[in-house]
Amino acid sequence: MTPEIAAEAAVWVARLHGPQRSRQMELECLAWQQRSAAHREAFERCTDTWQSVPGVTLASAFAASAERSRGGGRWRLGPVRWASAAALGVAVLAGGVGYQHWRDRGLYFTGVGEQQLVVLDDGSRMTLNTDTRVRVALGPQRREVALQNGEALFEVAKDARRPFVVRAGGSEVVALGTVFAVRFAGPQPGGQDTLAVTLIEGQVALQPVAGAGGLAPPAAVPMVAGDRVRLSAAAAGPDHRAKAERDRPNMDQVVAWKHSEAVFDDSSLADAVAEMNRYSRTPIVLLQPTGLAGLRVSGVYRTGDSAGFAHAVAVLHGLRVQEQAGRVELSKAQ
Repeated sequence: MTPEIAAEAAVWVARLHGPQRSRQMELECLAWQQRSAAHREAFERCTDTWQSVPGVTLASAFAASAERSRGGGRWRLGPVRWASAAALGVAVLAGGVGYQHWRDRGLYFTGVGEQQLVVLDDGSRMTLNTDTRVRVALGPQRREVALQNGEALFEVAKDARRPFVVRAGGSEVVALGTVFAVRFAGPQPGGQDTLAVTLIEGQVALQPVAGAGGLAPPAAVPMVAGDRVRLSAAAAGPDHRAKAERDRPNMDQVVAWKHSEAVFDDSSLADAVAEMNRYSRTPIVLLQPTGLAGLRVSGVYRTGDSAGFAHAVAVLHGLRVQEQAGRVELSKAQ
């Protein structure tokens, strides 16, 4: 079990014991635990600590989750092995926006359907979209953010002495002062890594990380405002580098998620469903994907509202909607 998983477990324990507990939160916590045995183990240990020690704080719960006694395999509060554990803290913002801020560890993350705005110590602003995880390290010579999964918008404070670098997969975006968005999806079941960088203001370069594998272009790709560069592991060449595909999308559509909106312009139903499913634990499922996936969708929809989207599409294309077993099903009308 890593310290990061222990920290996330402590967040879930604190949220479930807070005033905003809901059935949706419980389902999201269960989904988090199902990621691996280590996630389940960390949650159980933090829960045991919370229940067994009166007045326990979140910091001590985190410390306890990684401090094992020598007798009987029990987990207890013990000497804190990480100096930063004492400063561990959590705040959950109102309105469904999760704020899980581990400043001492530089770790920030959001759950499905959540967003988080972070103002870094250098004045840069980082907005995290749904199901996103980043690690920040602001050093004396460079400012670095590792985007492990998800999507984020960066508004970089100018600092000519320290470039601002965002790493994702085997690529990195290098900037001094600009505004850009990065979306990275690691390997999914039956899928491939994908990376998209969209430059809103200024100039950046997308380049491979020296000596690192993973998703990266064969050489540096300079970008100007309005550019989007996309990489896919499925399009990698013999050298295992991905071909950089450049286009100039509608910027309002790219950052619509900041307003809790998803904008589609003649998108396939399959792509639109995949996008809507990023924001909800209640997935939309196409029961006849061969016959439905190619239908076209346009319009503005509220993220997280799977049922509302499904009913709107059903009216548009004469489909049938059924909600059952924790999902929304779309099928051809009988």
